[in-house]
Amino acid sequence: MGPLVFALTALTSLLLLNYIAKQIDQLVGKGLSIGVIATFFGLSLPFTIAMTTPMSVLVATLYAFSRLASENEITAMKANGVSLKRVLIPVILAASVISLTMIVFNDRVLPASNHRLRQLQTDIARKKPTFGLREQIINQVADRQVYLKAMKLSTDNRMTDVTIYDLTDVMRRRTIYADSGKLAFAPNGRDLVLTLYKGTTIEVPRAEPGRLQRASFDQNFVRVEGVANQLELTRSDSYKSDREMTICELQNDVARFEAEYTKARKDLRDALLAVTKEALTGQPARPPDISSITMFNVTPGSPAPRSPNASLGRSYCDLTVRAKAAAAKAQAFLRPNLYAATVARQDTTPKPQPPVQAIVVPVDSTRPPPDSVLPNVIPTGMPGLVRQMPVTISGSADNAKVRMRDNQRFVNTAAVELHKKFAISVACVVFVLVGAPIALRFPLGGVGLVIGVSIVIFGIYYVGLIAGEALADRNVLPPSVAMWAANILLTIVGIILLSQMGRETATTRGGGLAELIEAVRHAFRRERAPRPAPVEGR
Repeated sequence: MGPLVFALTALTSLLLLNYIAKQIDQLVGKGLSIGVIATFFGLSLPFTIAMTTPMSVLVATLYAFSRLASENEITAMKANGVSLKRVLIPVILAASVISLTMIVFNDRVLPASNHRLRQLQTDIARKKPTFGLREQIINQVADRQVYLKAMKLSTDNRMTDVTIYDLTDVMRRRTIYADSGKLAFAPNGRDLVLTLYKGTTIEVPRAEPGRLQRASFDQNFVRVEGVANQLELTRSDSYKSDREMTICELQNDVARFEAEYTKARKDLRDALLAVTKEALTGQPARPPDISSITMFNVTPGSPAPRSPNASLGRSYCDLTVRAKAAAAKAQAFLRPNLYAATVARQDTTPKPQPPVQAIVVPVDSTRPPPDSVLPNVIPTGMPGLVRQMPVTISGSADNAKVRMRDNQRFVNTAAVELHKKFAISVACVVFVLVGAPIALRFPLGGVGLVIGVSIVIFGIYYVGLIAGEALADRNVLPPSVAMWAANILLTIVGIILLSQMGRETATTRGGGLAELIEAVRHAFRRERAPRPAPVEGR
């Protein structure tokens, strides 16, 4: 537990500092409160923990088993009849508990924090930097519209020898000179009000540069809008990206796009059958009815029919539904009064509206549909609906191909993120299978072994994740294979190393980092057989 907590704290701090360094330019100079900045970095913490927890498990495993071997604890256990596999069982069980915890964490905590973090980043980006002036230089007050120069500024917001260059009117240029003035914000907290005393206003029309208008004043007021603003936090935002969805929301997207893909494939088959029939009979065939106007609930993660294809996401969501049902039965049995009140309160809640079904407008290839048909098919009051133009069989086939390609890409995008949540969590167990045998084989590696092996395994694993995600997005590999390839590869390596556990001959006299480097070098060294000597006379 000590190495695990230390590694988790150290790695999380390093990654969080790196993230802070990248985001600091978006935070400084905007007058944000300490609470907002603390919330920003607090919401950044779950993503960092999700990445560093498997790393910490590997570091702790390498350190613990290397120390057990270097202090001859493993030798003492073997002498007392305790096998190495028996020593490894509680560690694997602990790693399994961490993996299950990370699955729940990646399903519940991480998407919610990512969603809230994106909202906060958008709100901060909308906020303008803190307004400030400097003496004896031209300060930009409004974006490329109003510039102000004051030779002297006092602590009570009073100015001396003021010059204002006003470019807000594209038809004329205005310059204001004043002996003194005063700065203040309007009651709305966004507009700047300049009170000027004893000055002159000069205006020059752009169309007539030779004409000049001069006006003197004893007191003048200049209002510049939108100089500063308050941080306005977003209260409601239904949009979610794939990293902001739970596992079941991602599974809903997968099921929805799979259904659209199946429908598009059926339309393509009907179009190809129509082409074949037209080629065989010689008579123009009617194109299949393909909807060019599809209206359905496209809110990311919204409920969708259960996918007919067995998958990890579907199994997890089914298990979640059963767990909720079991929890409800337990609540009804233990606290019947509270359960009845909860059910009554849920019954009075307005039911969500079902998604709008697809609207299919049949099309004849020989003539456009009459105007009298469209009002009966397309409901009124739906903006964005246009009358479908006549299509051909080739157009129907192309339409189906495009829909198949797009929906397959959407399926891959959602499935990749879904499998990634599981793969990164299960990596805790995989890293134990790989790290323990390596640490026992090289007991004197020390900190160098822990750092070196961790970097190598981290690099292999996360490069595999990134490459797998790119291949899945391009439809080169299925999302499940792409996301689990790194886990499968390291699991095979771990099983091979575990099969050789108990054969180690290294003690405190060997098994150092130099031996590990030599073993790696020997593994990649190519042994070349000597060429046979030429035989004389041949």
